[in-house]
Amino acid sequence: MTEFFSQGFATHQQSEKQLPSGVVLAFDFGKKRIGVAIGNTALGVANPLVTIDTEVTERRFAKIATLIETWQPVLLVVGLPLHSDGTTHEITRLSQRFARRLEGRFKIKVVMKDERYTSEIASASLNAAGIFGVKQKPLLDQFSAQQILQSFFNEQHTTTRR
Repeated sequence: MTEFFSQGFATHQQSEKQLPSGVVLAFDFGKKRIGVAIGNTALGVANPLVTIDTEVTERRFAKIATLIETWQPVLLVVGLPLHSDGTTHEITRLSQRFARRLEGRFKIKVVMKDERYTSEIASASLNAAGIFGVKQKPLLDQFSAQQILQSFFNEQHTTTRR
């Protein structure tokens, strides 16, 4: 994981003092779907936006291009999936590749954010809203992206108050 961050990506801690003002898009990468959330650095509040439900890479990036054109984000946050003990796995490497491609295509800074337990938290939030089982499927990824982005904002807010 360290070598990934040395390739030009910022860890969350490295990026805190340089956080630009404006819209931030966050991504919960998956092989089948990508959840997207949106927030603004001024408010520090994340909201679910959309789920990109295709496995075809060019279609995924076409939808992301539309989102970027529409929202004009100043920063992108990509969830970094890790095992509970912090070790990497296949989806970790795929998410890192996805982050590199985002930064390369759109020339917008990308920050990786630990996403452990975000799916569980998102599922619990949907349960609390009365959305259960298979009805969660089309929403879970974007709510997970919301958790990733909200966690990023919360840590940013806490760090800047020190």
